[in-house]
Amino acid sequence: MGSSLLLAQFLCLLFFHSHSQPAHSSSNFSSSVQLCPGDQSLALLQFKNSFSIMSSFTSICSFYPPKKLVLWKEGTDCCSWDGVTCNMQTGHVIGLDLGCSMLYGTLHSNSTLFSLHHLQKLDLSCNCFNLSVIPSSFGQFVHLTHLNLSSSNFAGQVPPEISHLSTLVSLDLSFHYEELMLEPISFDKLAQNLTQLRELYLGGVNMSLVVPSSLMNLSSSLSSLQLWSCGLKGELPDNIFRRSNLQSLELRSNEELTGSFPPYNVSNALSHLDLSYTRISIHLEPDSISHLKSVEKMYLNRCNFVGSNLGLLGNLTQLIELGLADNQLGGQIPFSLGKLKHLDHNRLYGQIPSSVYKTCEHLRALMLSSNDKLTGNISSIICELKSLEILDLSNNGFSGFIPQCLGNFSDGLSVLHLGANNLHGNIPSIYSEGNKFLDLGNNMIDDTFPSFLETLPKLEVVVLRSNKLHGSLKGPTVKDSFSKLQIFDLSNNSLSGPLPTEYFNNFKAMMSVAQDMDYMRIKNLSYVYSVTLAWKGLEIEFSKIQIALATLDLSCNKFTGKIPESLGKLKSLIQLNLSHNSLIGYIQPSLRNLTNLESLDLSSNLLAGRIPPQLVDLTFLQVLNLSYNHLEGPIPQGKQFNTFENGSYEGNLGLCGFPLQVKCSKGEGQQPPPSNFEKEDSMFEEGFGWQAVAMGYGCGFVFGVSIGYVVFRARKPAWFVKMVEDSAHQNAKRLRRKNAPRNGGRRY
Repeated sequence: MGSSLLLAQFLCLLFFHSHSQPAHSSSNFSSSVQLCPGDQSLALLQFKNSFSIMSSFTSICSFYPPKKLVLWKEGTDCCSWDGVTCNMQTGHVIGLDLGCSMLYGTLHSNSTLFSLHHLQKLDLSCNCFNLSVIPSSFGQFVHLTHLNLSSSNFAGQVPPEISHLSTLVSLDLSFHYEELMLEPISFDKLAQNLTQLRELYLGGVNMSLVVPSSLMNLSSSLSSLQLWSCGLKGELPDNIFRRSNLQSLELRSNEELTGSFPPYNVSNALSHLDLSYTRISIHLEPDSISHLKSVEKMYLNRCNFVGSNLGLLGNLTQLIELGLADNQLGGQIPFSLGKLKHLDHNRLYGQIPSSVYKTCEHLRALMLSSNDKLTGNISSIICELKSLEILDLSNNGFSGFIPQCLGNFSDGLSVLHLGANNLHGNIPSIYSEGNKFLDLGNNMIDDTFPSFLETLPKLEVVVLRSNKLHGSLKGPTVKDSFSKLQIFDLSNNSLSGPLPTEYFNNFKAMMSVAQDMDYMRIKNLSYVYSVTLAWKGLEIEFSKIQIALATLDLSCNKFTGKIPESLGKLKSLIQLNLSHNSLIGYIQPSLRNLTNLESLDLSSNLLAGRIPPQLVDLTFLQVLNLSYNHLEGPIPQGKQFNTFENGSYEGNLGLCGFPLQVKCSKGEGQQPPPSNFEKEDSMFEEGFGWQAVAMGYGCGFVFGVSIGYVVFRARKPAWFVKMVEDSAHQNAKRLRRKNAPRNGGRRY
């Protein structure tokens, strides 16, 4: 009876299912959704397995928060796998989203990825393909509509076969910082064949050979064009601004790009315009820029302004963000800008009258950076802005003293950025406990290290570089001081004494690798930290700082003593610079633990001994400078060490091996770094054979047993202790004389 009832229920369900099919469908119960074909499932697995999975990203390989690890299980339907989209009728894989999946390795042209001929959307962004060339096999994806290879660490030429993807609607090759190059022939083919393209993102791709006039050959349906930092040169045709479908245009940081923003017939569709750091002329006249009624975000930093009628910007009533930094605009801010009700926040840059301090008592953010005409003293009236959370007066011409009253702000002050001015005198003692970002670098401050900073529990960034700081760093007096610090830059001062080992032990945030790839910011005010650092040998302005960017720079001071072993705890460090000091001793093998390190500079010190072979484990190391020390022995080989050139080791007369011309003696390349005992025992290798050593060993054994018996009976006689101490002292003097630098000093 029970089985009959179950059968009846099954037949009812079957009847209901067959009658619930749409009228136009010929499918029945047996023609269910197709599974992923076996060959495509295998191709996906082989593709994924051809890469290793990075436990954490370095700054060159990531720009956005990573997704979870891609977990694909063999033997299951690939249509159910993370990031895989299938055609529900045929089962063919038509979409693959592996963006931010932490893939690391080389993408080869014979990869099984290219056997997925039905792909329509492909996203491989924010992975690390190890400077491999974009394979020409991408041209086989004839059905592709969306291709995203941004932030994926490709290099070389963009293959012309990309132009075969005639159905592309969106192409993103951005964020490769000129490692990727697009030649004129390839660009012309791309512009000619991709007639359906609506989004083209090439920011950071080297297009220095592409003529700007060829941009007019791009698809007329283009709505978004991103060409920042492409090295474009020459005159940009003004018709580019008149395209009726163009909504977003980014041309920033093409400093040799000329032309003129047209005074009339500008596209009303434009909502995002960025012409910062170009030489394009901007006419502040009624018939030009004020007609952009739809623009919401506009950045005109360091542009070529013709006219200075800022009041016309008040007509852009939809503006949310406006950037006018690094210009030489004078006068007061026009009242017409008060009509911009949607504007986020005073990102308006210019010379502000002193009355603003009294009339804007509830001001939360005051940002006046990069106006070279802002000079004179910083008025103490500024301290009346009790609600201030951000004070950024950096990159100006302010002089005089830092107002002492800045120490009286409420806990709300999160950012104090007075870097790159002409400020002098002392650093006022006591700042807001809520301070997260402090930059007083590149001034003329003459003071000792402001040890009171250790009482500020939220500090993430401390930059005091290029001042006149002097004296030693005494170490913390507060528990867990600097526990959230990510960037600590005291370079180019006159600080002395031993390295601040106690501080290093408190750098908790530098001891764990950050997984958050967002930028350091004050979120409620949309303020992103910016800072200038010496980065891999160059001084670079970081307009954004990733949370994962950890750097310690104590270079160009007068620090003495040894490199502490505790530095090996700071595992999230991406850059470590201790160069141009007076450090002695050996290079610590514990530095092998800094597995995220991309730049290590220990040059121009008094370091001795061998280069620890353990440093070969630093597989992300791109810059190594050990020059002008007293290092000796073979240079370690393998991995990144095979890529460093002579300049990394010059000025160390005792080094040998690749890449130097000095060859190591037979067997020397296999020896480990010498210990202190090996140093002292090296005298036995100079002039004595094994026979003499054996005889000495036998006599010494008999003598040692005899003396030992006397010592045991006499209980450490003073004459024997004195003899041993005198002997050790003489040996030490001989070793110092032997190891002393022959050139009389170090070279900087």
